[in-house]
Amino acid sequence: MAFAPEGWPFIIPTWVLVALGACAVARGMTWLVVPEVLLALVAVWLLVFFRNPIRTGPRGDSLIIAPADGQVVEIVQVNEGMYLESGATRISTFMNVFNVHVNRYPVSGEVELVHYNPGKFLHAGAPKASLENEQSSVGIRGARGRVLVRQIAGLIARRIVTDAHAGTQAVQAERMGMIRFGSRVDVFIPNATPVRVAVRVGERVHTGTTVLAEYTA
Repeated sequence: MAFAPEGWPFIIPTWVLVALGACAVARGMTWLVVPEVLLALVAVWLLVFFRNPIRTGPRGDSLIIAPADGQVVEIVQVNEGMYLESGATRISTFMNVFNVHVNRYPVSGEVELVHYNPGKFLHAGAPKASLENEQSSVGIRGARGRVLVRQIAGLIARRIVTDAHAGTQAVQAERMGMIRFGSRVDVFIPNATPVRVAVRVGERVHTGTTVLAEYTA
């Protein structure tokens, strides 16, 4: 199993402490048993959180692939003025603390916009989180038109990592970045672009595997 590099500063020290605690318990310091068990659970959870599994699935210019693991919490019509400058369908995926948090590009194309915006740390599943929370937006011009992806921090998330830079090439289902400790990712598709949304609210999706939408023309 591969792990996101952002995880090693958390994983390594925690497992070192687990090993030291196990040695201490083995030498008779039994009062450390309960803290050692709790620390071991945290250490295992860190491995789960920072895992970066290989993902395979349908690919192609006619598809928009899920950029995040989690549950679809909204599919709504909005006005997107930063990059698309038009009405758009927004598909929002909420990631809990047990989901894979590595984000992937939904389409291939040229990255035309990368914009970080500081903000609040509201619950990422709330509708207004898309407007008010700390976020990083990535605008991609794909073969079938423009798509905007927005990484949004949540209550616990305090670190958004965006690998993209304006002028670089995005490759569908390859890593785009990650968000640490519970968050949300929105995908905006212009209304002028004919698509069929392939998911529904409440559905579980997987980054790099699930098709969010399909171009129909």
